Amino acid sequence: MKKRKKKIITIIIGLLAIAFLGVNAYLVNYAFVRDSASLGAPAAKKAKILKKDQAWLKQVSKQTWTEKSYDGKLTLKATYVPATKKTNKTIVIAHGYRENSTRMASYIRMFHDLGYNVLAPDDRAAGRSEGTFITFGWLDRLDYKKWLNEVIAKNGKNSEIGLFGVSMGGATVMMLSGEKLPKQVKVIVEDCGYSSIYEELGEQLTAQFGLPKEPILTTASWLAHPFIGFNFKEGSATAQLKKNNLPTLFIHGSKDTFVPTRMVYQNYQASKGKKELWVVKGAAHGMSYYEDPSAYTKKAGDFMAKYLK
Repeated sequence: MKKRKKKIITIIIGLLAIAFLGVNAYLVNYAFVRDSASLGAPAAKKAKILKKDQAWLKQVSKQTWTEKSYDGKLTLKATYVPATKKTNKTIVIAHGYRENSTRMASYIRMFHDLGYNVLAPDDRAAGRSEGTFITFGWLDRLDYKKWLNEVIAKNGKNSEIGLFGVSMGGATVMMLSGEKLPKQVKVIVEDCGYSSIYEELGEQLTAQFGLPKEPILTTASWLAHPFIGFNFKEGSATAQLKKNNLPTLFIHGSKDTFVPTRMVYQNYQASKGKKELWVVKGAAHGMSYYEDPSAYTKKAGDFMAKYLK
């Protein structure tokens, strides 16, 4: 009887372990593997504006730039839209999670209309770029350093560069801010970026699946590491901002539940450079521009213009 009971307990423990590993494997696949999860349709207000801006992007004069990832393993692509009137000022735009440069058409058009050159890369594992695993901005930050050097090489050493990103793109430019950047980079505008990969995954684990962060995220980080190339607990915008001395505008919707609004306060407080905070009343995640394009254009445009002289 005791042997049978012990055997049953062993089987139960084994089944629980298998189930736990299954949860971890599902999380890693769902979160990090290219095209393993649906992006979903944008909100109606966004969809209407974005459709027009994507049509504009399709017909505007542009170039495709090509670069190798920082480790030389992947070929990356970017859309470059030169300003109508020649300028040495360029905005580099980082896109959101499971998005690509075409989904940033509204922002590309906004900055183009303001008179800037615009470079909008497709991150690794996105759009036309190679790669299997999404890295939530952490490895992308090192790829963006190469894009910055490419802007300077093509547009001249007198280039002045602004960084801009939304959602994961916002986190990407904040993570980039902690690196040693070319002197040509002058200013950052980030919109609804998360404080860290760990915190954002934890939010979604609870919100979407009703599961606790731990111990799942710790074991998932062990499982993911060999595939994505880093421990995702390292990927922190807040930590990088502590090394940031560039002027930065932080934008976030007051009703953002996907990247909770509280994260913008953590990021704002961490940044060491000149900074401004704009919490857009009533805006959900990634909707601050689409709620009021004119107000957004003025706020972001004025901030960029202040430092891109």
